[in-house]
Amino acid sequence: MSGLCLEVGLDASRPNAAGLGNVQGCPAPSIVSRPLPPRHSVATRSSAGSPSGEGGAHWQWQGRYLDEDEFGRWFTAPAGTRCSRPGVSFLEADPWVSLVPRDAGWVAGFYPATKGIGLYVDMTTVPCWVPLAPGPGGPRWEVTMVDLDLDVILTREGHLFIDDEDEFEAHRALLGYPPEVVLLAERTAQEVLDAVGAGEEPFATVGFERLRQVTSAA
Repeated sequence: MSGLCLEVGLDASRPNAAGLGNVQGCPAPSIVSRPLPPRHSVATRSSAGSPSGEGGAHWQWQGRYLDEDEFGRWFTAPAGTRCSRPGVSFLEADPWVSLVPRDAGWVAGFYPATKGIGLYVDMTTVPCWVPLAPGPGGPRWEVTMVDLDLDVILTREGHLFIDDEDEFEAHRALLGYPPEVVLLAERTAQEVLDAVGAGEEPFATVGFERLRQVTSAA
């Protein structure tokens, strides 16, 4: 999926028997117990090591925080946002909107009609928010999570499917994913797939309306 920046902000670390791969500096009850990011702050999505020390940085980028609603925290990145990971860096040609739920193991990206994929949902550990030192644009926050391989994808033509199941099975065998990680990834992927297929929000219209509002205001 080169050029879509679909897995931005995910940690390439893999969970093992030490736990679900919560990133360093973020205890298990992560975003629920933390203060909300200030409105219009800059949200920095980047990676951190897992408790096992395996893996490393994955996609990283910076976005502008929008607000929070019943679905979670929304933020956006404009056209020209730099997406990078070790050895790869590019400028994304189109804007997009991301949703980080409060306490669920997924992160959703909503993409414009210029892309062949409209909705891309990564299965992850529960995202963790931590404050950073303020920058020139105001308060900054970092949100991190560990990639659990499985993705739910909805193409522009309406094809809905779970992707990277082969990668999940390979990592499950190679790295010895503990049962709770396997359960989390598989259960969450099926729940998201069912929700998207049933036309449930925020996947049906809410995310794309957020994207329309962002692009209209640009």
